Amino acid sequence: MSALLAVSRLIDSISRIMGKFSEYMVLFCCLISAGNAIVRYAFNYSSNGWLEIQWYLFAFIVMLGASHALNNNEHVRVDLIYGAVSDRAKIWIDIFGLLLFLIPTCIFLTWVCWPFFALSYRQGEISGNAGGLIRWPVKLILVAGFALLSLQGVSELIKRIAALTGRISINTTYEKPLQ
Repeated sequence: MSALLAVSRLIDSISRIMGKFSEYMVLFCCLISAGNAIVRYAFNYSSNGWLEIQWYLFAFIVMLGASHALNNNEHVRVDLIYGAVSDRAKIWIDIFGLLLFLIPTCIFLTWVCWPFFALSYRQGEISGNAGGLIRWPVKLILVAGFALLSLQGVSELIKRIAALTGRISINTTYEKPLQ
C-alpha cells in the first residue's frame, strides 16, 4: 500500500501542476481577449487566430483543470444521499463512482480521442477560417486531459482504499453549491 500511496502522491502533484498551469491559462485568456478587443476597436484590425487561441486556451483550462478539481474534492457531485451518510459510506460511494463511472469513462474517452488527434496531426489539419490555427494541439489536449483525469481517478481510488484500511485519513466533507 505504501508504494501505491507514493504513486498517488505523484499523480496528485502532477494534477496540482496542471491546475496551476490552468490558472495561468485563465489569465492569458483574459489578456488575449482584452488585447484583441483593443486592437479591433482602436486599429480596426482582427484575426481569427486570436479568437481561436482563446478557444484553445478554454479547452486547456477545462481539460487540464478537471483533474485538479477532482484532487481538491471540488468536482460536481450528485448529492442525493452523500451528505446524509457516514464518512465510511461516503468513501464507499466514492469508490463505486470511481470504479463504475469516472475511470472507465475517462479511459474510453482517451482511447476514442487518440485517433481523432492522430489523424489531425498526420494531415496537418488547419482551421477553415482565414488566419486560423493548426488543430492538432487542441485535439491532443483532449487526450491529455482525459488521461490525466483517469490517472487522478486512480489516485483517488488508492486514497479511498487506504482510508478504508485505516492507513490514511481523508476529508469527505462536501459543500453543496450555494446556488
